[in-house]
Amino acid sequence: MSRPTLEVADIVYSAGNRFWERQQSHLAWPHRKVLDAIVRCRTAALGGHLDQCVRCGHQAISFNSCRNRHCPKCQGNARAKWLAARSAELLPVPYFHVVFTLPHELSALGLQNKRLLYDLLYRISAATMLELARDPKHLGADIGFLGVLHTWGQNLEHHPHIHYIVPAGGLAPDGSRWIDSSPRFFLPVKALSRRFRRSFRMGLGELFEHNRLQFHGSLEQLASPRAFSHFLWQLSQKDWVVYAKPPFGSAEHVLSYLSRYTHRVAIANHRLVAFENDRVSFRWRDYALPLLQEEAAEGRVPAWQAATRTWLQKHRS
Repeated sequence: MSRPTLEVADIVYSAGNRFWERQQSHLAWPHRKVLDAIVRCRTAALGGHLDQCVRCGHQAISFNSCRNRHCPKCQGNARAKWLAARSAELLPVPYFHVVFTLPHELSALGLQNKRLLYDLLYRISAATMLELARDPKHLGADIGFLGVLHTWGQNLEHHPHIHYIVPAGGLAPDGSRWIDSSPRFFLPVKALSRRFRRSFRMGLGELFEHNRLQFHGSLEQLASPRAFSHFLWQLSQKDWVVYAKPPFGSAEHVLSYLSRYTHRVAIANHRLVAFENDRVSFRWRDYALPLLQEEAAEGRVPAWQAATRTWLQKHRS
């Protein structure tokens, strides 16, 4: 693969110091170490080593990599090992791709309480699937799954959601047999969404009652019990997005997609288009578009929303 003409390292080298000077009150030294590692990766600053072809004897000097997990040029071997290990754990059954997404209204609170809200997202989404799957009215089985947290979308905006790879079935409560689910239907999405929303709101309420949440800047207005109670009520009026479908390709295909984010930074070098006048242009794909088009076809959202999203996808890079 040819080297991209523009890399994240080029942008950090050019604008990193100015960015640090403007934002250092919101950053910590580990962030600075990441920026420095990205700039120095595979340059003379980290030294090098001699590579030699075992067939022809040709020799070439290669600079060492930084091995930082946020660097877009590193973690290739770690990613491959992770993917091989997870693929070996797959069962010989169909799989579902399930995604739990927090509503946009929780974005600011999540940024100020990352550890608490991401932990809550993991616990509540997992418990929601486990409880609903155990219900005899649905699957009546104990299920297993693999989940990976994403905190950004393709457009690099804050977008917390968890991708799950779930087998189409589970063990009977006594562990005596395997219970298959339909290869086309796992669990009712509306029931998943409602239970996820109710349980997450209860979890938020408990965090607030124990004074564990932080409120800074524009969120200070939520610090009073009355305001936070109203905030929770507003969240109850929204439909929380849960996606549950068979993978478009295969379980291995979804794992390969997830592995890009378990060992890499949010954006790859090949997505960068230009860096001019301190503005970065990059390519992005709207993964929500197929789901929106499907919901429009089923009459669950207005058709104009899908049409507008389609137009934006074609005209934005």
